[in-house]
Amino acid sequence: MTAPRPILFLDVDGPLIPFGAAARGPLTQEANPLLGRLDPTVGARLLALPCDLVWATTWLDEANDTVAPRLGLPRLPVVDGPEEDPPGPRGLHWKTRRLSEWAGRRPYIWLDDEIGEPDRLWTEAAHPAPVLLLRVDPAGGLTEADFAVMREWLGLLSRR
Repeated sequence: MTAPRPILFLDVDGPLIPFGAAARGPLTQEANPLLGRLDPTVGARLLALPCDLVWATTWLDEANDTVAPRLGLPRLPVVDGPEEDPPGPRGLHWKTRRLSEWAGRRPYIWLDDEIGEPDRLWTEAAHPAPVLLLRVDPAGGLTEADFAVMREWLGLLSRR
């Protein structure tokens, strides 16, 4: 029996649409002027990773309609947010428990610019499979160094 493929949970604002002065590309005249900052080469690089891609963003399904086509991604599953923030430890991101629940017993990577120490501690204690919480610098977005970390982690995971 083969192990289930890991999941890669993707946030949009920060990792894929960087905010800093060094962000890729100018603002555009589209409905969302930040869309011009998307790097169209990122989609193929994400698809090349041996994992299942899932949106974990407040964009929800709008990520499929607006972001995915610009990156060359297919429609992806979407993790819905809670109606309201669930009670929990101070500083725990609303996505932390939701992503663990969504993944079940599968390993996963979570790319986000809002991951903090409470998220790491909670996930380490609660999730039954290996997890890589990768905080992406929102000033520059997803970098080659981030891809290298993911590839290394996925390689180690496949050798387990």
